[in-house]
Amino acid sequence: MQFKHPELLYALFLLLIPIIVHLFQLRKFQKVDFTNVAFLKEATLQTRKSSQIKKWLILLTRLLLLAALVFAFAQPFTSKSDAFKREKETVIYLDNSFSMQAKGNQGELLKRAIQDVITNVPEDETISIFTNDDTFKNTKIKAIKNDLLKLDYSSNQLTFEAAFLKSKTFLNNKSNTLKNIILISDYQEDESNFKTEKDSLLNLHLVKLNGINKNNISIDKLYISESNPTSITIKVQLKNSGSAIDNLPVSLFNGDNLIAKTSVAISQDAETIFSLPINQIINGKVTIDDANLQFDNTLYFNINEASKINVLSINGNDDGYLKRIYNETEFNYIATPLNQLDYNIIDTQNLIILNELNNIPVALGSTLNQFAKQGGSIALIPSKAINNEAYNQFLANSNVSFNDLITSEKSITTINYSHPLYNNGVFEKQVKNFQYPKVNSFYNVASNSLSPVLKFEDGKTFLGQTQQTYIFSAALNQENSSFKNSPLIVPTLYNIAKQSFKIPELYYTIGKENTFDVETKMQQDAVLSLVNNDISMIPKQQYFNNKVVISTFEDPSIAGIYAIQNKSESIKNVSYNNNRSESMLAYRDLSALEHATVSDSITEVFDTIKSDTKVNALWKWFVIFALALLIIEMLILKFFK
Repeated sequence: MQFKHPELLYALFLLLIPIIVHLFQLRKFQKVDFTNVAFLKEATLQTRKSSQIKKWLILLTRLLLLAALVFAFAQPFTSKSDAFKREKETVIYLDNSFSMQAKGNQGELLKRAIQDVITNVPEDETISIFTNDDTFKNTKIKAIKNDLLKLDYSSNQLTFEAAFLKSKTFLNNKSNTLKNIILISDYQEDESNFKTEKDSLLNLHLVKLNGINKNNISIDKLYISESNPTSITIKVQLKNSGSAIDNLPVSLFNGDNLIAKTSVAISQDAETIFSLPINQIINGKVTIDDANLQFDNTLYFNINEASKINVLSINGNDDGYLKRIYNETEFNYIATPLNQLDYNIIDTQNLIILNELNNIPVALGSTLNQFAKQGGSIALIPSKAINNEAYNQFLANSNVSFNDLITSEKSITTINYSHPLYNNGVFEKQVKNFQYPKVNSFYNVASNSLSPVLKFEDGKTFLGQTQQTYIFSAALNQENSSFKNSPLIVPTLYNIAKQSFKIPELYYTIGKENTFDVETKMQQDAVLSLVNNDISMIPKQQYFNNKVVISTFEDPSIAGIYAIQNKSESIKNVSYNNNRSESMLAYRDLSALEHATVSDSITEVFDTIKSDTKVNALWKWFVIFALALLIIEMLILKFFK
């Protein structure tokens, strides 16, 4: 038991006064004459005994009465710990990712969680609350109540490790504060390794909300599976995390017009195809009817007017293999010998290939360097008899130099599978044993800035990249190399061209780094915008001579089809979809997690926190006790003779 005003307990010393008065009180008796002395002695004896007992009882009740009043004014209380003495900090993470759309016993998990937080947090308590995309720091629940009620689902998703680390940044560094972190989520599986460490100054509470239904069907992906002169075929892949369904409707829209509909039976995975006419602009939308999570029931995509990539090959040797790779369907391929080169067409190109030139004139080198600064790509294939000085002068800005020609057979054995040329589905798996292409001679290329793409068996670079320049270290003609006959030749050169001008894909995923190019001419200080009905945003962009490079990450944050606009002119459309990582309803097991309390109820967690700091006031009981003693004293005085 503790006291709010312990200094008042000194008043207990005042209890000595009635004790002293009682012990030293002198009473004078009046003498009365009686005839029967024996009877007088007996009456006197009985009177003195009863009077003495009454005095002691009255003294005891008065002492207890005064003591009870002193204790009541000192305000005694009890608590589980000394937590009530410490300043309290509470940080709440409220997961508003799409998986929180799942239905619980009282509705959607997120909406129910918001109501429980509003109900259980005291209105006068200062707290910090953050979600995947909003932060309310050092505020009171009544100040943010409306904001919480308007809270919507977010395409952003913090890993639980990131959420825990972020929540700790809201806490101060004082050691005498009681720190509580509450993480409210459904704890869906993610890639983070979420672990907690023992911290005596921190109480970690994990609230795992459970949905009543673990079924969900999602549109996982869409791609063009086949193309011919009259039509293209798109394939739609579906995934199911619950019970099998025999008849699931799948609809295809162009804008708001329904153009095709089918149904599929799905157990875990399913596919369906749609055929579309060639050379038609499609603002596509595929939808399914699924009553569970809603965010993955629609997938937007775009088929814009066909754009071709401009490729110029300046030839010093045969370019037959380049003509076959850069077909007329996807590329505008131009080939010219060096002595017939029209310098005026360089600025209009996306990729320029220097095909085994012996020499790079200074004028060409300067023009190409300026071309690269304007976002153009260059592929350099040396001949067997290069002018080293001319090559090195051209590559001086890239810190790359060609040294001596080494006449020695080498095999190309190492592929950088993580390089953008190969990480887009070129290889289903990493191949370790294949028919290695060979070269009979190569140049020893020295550079600190060259990122290797393909390497020889001794680790030296066969193909490397520095910025937008791709450099081969050996000639590719038939006499010097078998690379032309290798399966690597097509994806390598094809993707070099594709990287030079990134035509917008069918769709992009919100929350990932996305980059695409838009071919347009713009006035100075003009910018491109992404527009979808009432939503208009200016993305990160970089303007070059004949294109604008647009980069997006978290924005746009709402799935849909966006028009790329230059002022009021629409250039083309681009689609964004929500990440499907939350579609599979698999959840973490928190039972093995240490140094944290796990609950499935927000109310239960707040009750625990309140009980840890709850003070049980006892002064009322002492007042009641004092009143009872007062009544006892009155009864003694009245009835005790």
